Amino acid sequence: MFSRRGGVHETRQDSRITSSDWAQLRRAFSFLRPHRASLIGGVAAVAISGGLALLFPLLIRDLLNSAFAPGAAVNSAAAQLNRVALILLGLMLLQAFFNYLRMFLLGRMGEAVVADMRKRVFDHLINLSVRFFEDRKTGEITSRLTADIATLQGAVSLQLAQFVNQGVTLLGGMAVLLVLEWRLTLLMLAVIPALVVAAAFFSRGLRRSSTAFQDDLASANATADEAITSIRVVKSFTAEGWEAERYGAAIERSFQSALVRVKLRAYFIPAVILGMSLGLALVLWYGGRLAVAGALQSGDLVAFLLITVFVAGSIGTFTDLWAQLQQAIGASKRIFELLDEASDLPEAQEPVRLTNVRGEVRLEDVTFGYGRGGDAVLRGVSLTARPGEVVALVGHSGAGKSTLVSLVSRFYDVTSGRVTLDGVDVRDLATADLRGLIGLVPQETQLFSGSVMENVRYGRPGATDAAVKAASVAANADGFIAALPQGYATQVGERGVMLSGGQRQRLAIARALLKDPKILILDEATSSLDSESESLVQAALEVLMRGRTTFVIAHRLATVRRADRIVVLADGRIIESGTHDELLEARGAYADLYELQFKRDTTANLVTGSAGGRG
Repeated sequence: MFSRRGGVHETRQDSRITSSDWAQLRRAFSFLRPHRASLIGGVAAVAISGGLALLFPLLIRDLLNSAFAPGAAVNSAAAQLNRVALILLGLMLLQAFFNYLRMFLLGRMGEAVVADMRKRVFDHLINLSVRFFEDRKTGEITSRLTADIATLQGAVSLQLAQFVNQGVTLLGGMAVLLVLEWRLTLLMLAVIPALVVAAAFFSRGLRRSSTAFQDDLASANATADEAITSIRVVKSFTAEGWEAERYGAAIERSFQSALVRVKLRAYFIPAVILGMSLGLALVLWYGGRLAVAGALQSGDLVAFLLITVFVAGSIGTFTDLWAQLQQAIGASKRIFELLDEASDLPEAQEPVRLTNVRGEVRLEDVTFGYGRGGDAVLRGVSLTARPGEVVALVGHSGAGKSTLVSLVSRFYDVTSGRVTLDGVDVRDLATADLRGLIGLVPQETQLFSGSVMENVRYGRPGATDAAVKAASVAANADGFIAALPQGYATQVGERGVMLSGGQRQRLAIARALLKDPKILILDEATSSLDSESESLVQAALEVLMRGRTTFVIAHRLATVRRADRIVVLADGRIIESGTHDELLEARGAYADLYELQFKRDTTANLVTGSAGGRG
């Protein structure tokens, strides 16, 4: 189970399968329902194939009994041999057909179930709140989505087929053995209790080691994911060796967990084989005595031994299936922990549908904390952004600016107070409707691996190519796109690594223009750009902001001077509000921030200028 900050809680290590475990397995097997035709056909093919396998020893019995019967003629024995050989060939062909049928049907069903399960889990994950992903490592989530579901695939296809096949062999074989010679059958059954005890001991250790391995592997995946997604930072600090060592240590832990499982299997399987071999030797000894005494025909003894091998093999397979069942239970728990994860942003039962949206946003005595034991980030904030107004939020880092706009988008719910859109509490709106009215241009633009066209169209998936190009022109992006090797079809690379920061920002603006939102949030949209890129992006932002209620967050106060209103935040409270000129005249916190930044920028310009003179 996931911890709040990406760790893994210890799971129960008991080897017993409880009622809740069976309930989870039934839930996993519920994914079979859409594919029950393949399931029924596959199980039937398995049962028929297993039943045909039991006929081979009986045919051999008839052959030997006829051949070694007192006074049997050579010609008669040869004819019997030919007849049995033809029947065996027919049975082999028939069994091969049913083996193909069961492998195809159950294999197809297993792949279909895995696909359904992965889609179901991802659909659920992608609709969880932002807080869920902030509190967990991406690598652990993807491990659940891949490795654990693959483990369940074996349970719903291969293991199910094995269970049916071995069940037919065990029950059918026992019935045949009792008919052939009940005394030998009882002798053979004396070995089974020892195997059952050994299986129980083995499954206890296997469940413990399997759970530890799955947790350690998830942790290793999380470590790799962090390093790969932050590869620029890793390389800038020349931390490749340290990251490789960290991942290597995580893999070593998973290897040690896997090694425990390997050792358990290495001890157990030979023990099972030894037990079965001893049982067979005992049966052979006693059966030989019966044959010598004339109480058992030689063909019956050979058939009994062959079927005993089948039955012993099925018992050994069942012990392995039990071990795999333990692994499947552990995997199902992790998967259903994700599926049972409830969003902390409940949807309204009867959401309000807004028509003719004006775009008035109001925060009414809002208090908010992230719920991690810290203080409130916002305290009693009241603010109104009128339709079409540009409201700039300024203040030192940690003042609550980004938190405030996150509440507008309802990435979080307020602790107290409320946020409204056109007078309606955002919690009474369908979340998809609310966010469909909001456009976001963040400091670090997130592009997806794909073409330029696909990334801009993300703002409105059904948009035409012409609409995408028009938005790109308005965002001052069409010029650099045309210069790319394949224009709008150019692949931008993962996270847009093939483009510069300014180019990525202009694509983000084009994406927002295409969405045509009523409310716009600009979160440090130009803070990381050089002067040339900033001027191009700023011009595009001017187009984007026209007629929209806009929240602007910026550390560079020069970018917010033309805002209709500037709101100054400190320690989660609004301490000043007004136009640029009004706040400078008031000689308060904003004036201090502006003066401090003006001096810093002047010093930076002087240093840059003098450095250029020396060059």
